[in-house]
Amino acid sequence: MNLGILAHVDAGKTTLTERLLYAAGVIDTVGAVDAGTTRTDTLELERQRGITIRAAVVSFEVAGVPVNLIDTPGHPDFIAEVERVLSLLDGVVLVISAVEGVQPQTRVLMRALRRLRVPTLLFVNKIDRRGADPGRVLDAIRGRLTPAIVPMGAVEEAGTRRARFRPHRLADPAARTALIEALADRDDALLAAYVEDERAVTDRELRAGLAAQTRRSLTHPVFLGSAITGEGVAALRAGLVELLPAPVGDERAPAAGRVFKIDRGPAGEKIAYVRMFAGTVRARERLPVRTADGGTGVAKATAISVSAGGTWVGRSALVAGEIGRLWGLAGARIGDTIGQPPVTDVEHRFAPPTLETVVSTVRPADEGALRAALAQLAEEDPLINVRADDSGREVSVSLYGEVQMEVIQATLATEFGIDVTFRETTVICVERPVRRGEAVEPLHADGNPFRAGIGLRVEPGPPGSGIEFRLRVGPQTIPMYVYRNADGFADHMAGYVRRALAEGRFGWRVTDCVVTMIASEYSVPDGPPSRRGPLSTPADFRDLTPLVLMAALERASTVVCEPVLRVGLEVPVRTISGVLTALGRLGAAVREQTVRGELTSIEAAVPAARMRELHRRLPGLTAGEGVLETAFDGYRPVHGPVPTRPRTTADPRHRQLYLLSLTRQGART
Repeated sequence: MNLGILAHVDAGKTTLTERLLYAAGVIDTVGAVDAGTTRTDTLELERQRGITIRAAVVSFEVAGVPVNLIDTPGHPDFIAEVERVLSLLDGVVLVISAVEGVQPQTRVLMRALRRLRVPTLLFVNKIDRRGADPGRVLDAIRGRLTPAIVPMGAVEEAGTRRARFRPHRLADPAARTALIEALADRDDALLAAYVEDERAVTDRELRAGLAAQTRRSLTHPVFLGSAITGEGVAALRAGLVELLPAPVGDERAPAAGRVFKIDRGPAGEKIAYVRMFAGTVRARERLPVRTADGGTGVAKATAISVSAGGTWVGRSALVAGEIGRLWGLAGARIGDTIGQPPVTDVEHRFAPPTLETVVSTVRPADEGALRAALAQLAEEDPLINVRADDSGREVSVSLYGEVQMEVIQATLATEFGIDVTFRETTVICVERPVRRGEAVEPLHADGNPFRAGIGLRVEPGPPGSGIEFRLRVGPQTIPMYVYRNADGFADHMAGYVRRALAEGRFGWRVTDCVVTMIASEYSVPDGPPSRRGPLSTPADFRDLTPLVLMAALERASTVVCEPVLRVGLEVPVRTISGVLTALGRLGAAVREQTVRGELTSIEAAVPAARMRELHRRLPGLTAGEGVLETAFDGYRPVHGPVPTRPRTTADPRHRQLYLLSLTRQGART
């Protein structure tokens, strides 16, 4: 079983991981986050700050079932790490503090888990802490997360060191009735049997019904306890095996796996963490690899290890359902597919980074080392998206927030010996096509320096749809001697298109569009006069694609859109006038306003660029009583001056071809 532990920061997630390892006999003592002695927080920076920054894998057994436990970051600045893990999991334990209750990140995580139908158990932690109120937290879970919960017991003497979790027993009429009512809402057969004769429904049927609904993510059992003292952890351990599904995978099927983490060994060698969904990967065996941007290749794992009994042990093979570490995949990147794409493939679930900043070295002599260090950090977290401007002197990175920036700064200092400073962060915009635009570059045309001909059409797509590539050319126009079939050609062209759309007319990434290939030509030495010439290569199609695509994009035109956040505010009624006035001045659009007693709930869409000011002003506007939570809400056209982004030197060929396309249209360069 591949199990994830998720939580809002400081809810006790890593401490619960330690307690589970201790209960399984993997460790002799329970590590402490504050002391930096936990098993999963292996980075020095994690130990210093007491937070999880990178997902970590550790294993143990419960009732003979091997469990790969994946500890994930709780701070929202590291949500990308959580995103990469969700597609790997068979089940999740979502940890909630019995003191703080449901927090903003808790809601973000629960929405994603329910949307993806990941089987989820809830663990209300810290029942022994002063201020713990399990009843209040259960009500908040029903009201703010989901009403489909089943408390698995009750707490005695909450808020004291004597706090105890008492599991419900089906012999108790009240507990039995509560379980039947919870299950009957989603099980008509059980409801009918209960109405006809409540004694006819056996305890075994009830437990089986609870397990079935949990595995289908219809119901969420709630356990309560304390990771520090171990109270309630035994019941949670039993629930893991009884209520969560075991992985399903055919070891004899074609290999299908995904790289979800990149690490470095003691000698600097690259280590790829892979979850296998089907088939088997063997050491020294040639593996087909599909990159996240559509490219293909072949790699060979020189060594394999799997997590067992709390440590990593060498193995000759990695099979379906397992998580392992592979050496030798020098070109591996996060998101790459090993073998066939897994059938569980899902798209992004969380927001992209909305901020970026320029990184500068304190010592000019470190500039070269900074680029190399950031390139290595980008392997471990691709969403930081390292970019250099045209001059090659300014390097920028993408961010989720200030804490992530501080972590990058500390990492560069401690691991690479590079002291850096950051400019003030700015928001990351995108570009969307305004209308349809086409461009065709015929083979052998004047000014076409490549041995290929391409025609592309760009048109707007639905908001949030990303980039869709369509192939609308006949098989006779595809160089089959290179690509073997139309699907292979389409995959490569889709990759070329996505790379070209990394920068649009104003320097921002182009998205929410449909790109259709409407013409294709290639040359062969013995072909007809119109196609005769040196043999076309993949490089000809790759290098011509940005030229044609940028010409089509100029005709389609683009609009720059800024990121917008959905903001939920809870403020005292007496402060509502001042809060609404402030929201209006920040360019927010108020969508909903509800008064409940002395509190007012407001939902609004706020430009990401104005969020820092809202955070700063809210305490003063609400006398410190305002509560705010945010979620990414997409993009909207910029009103006012259009922001531009300096072009990069990440792909000089792309830049040269873009300039060539402008020149050929008579534009000033």
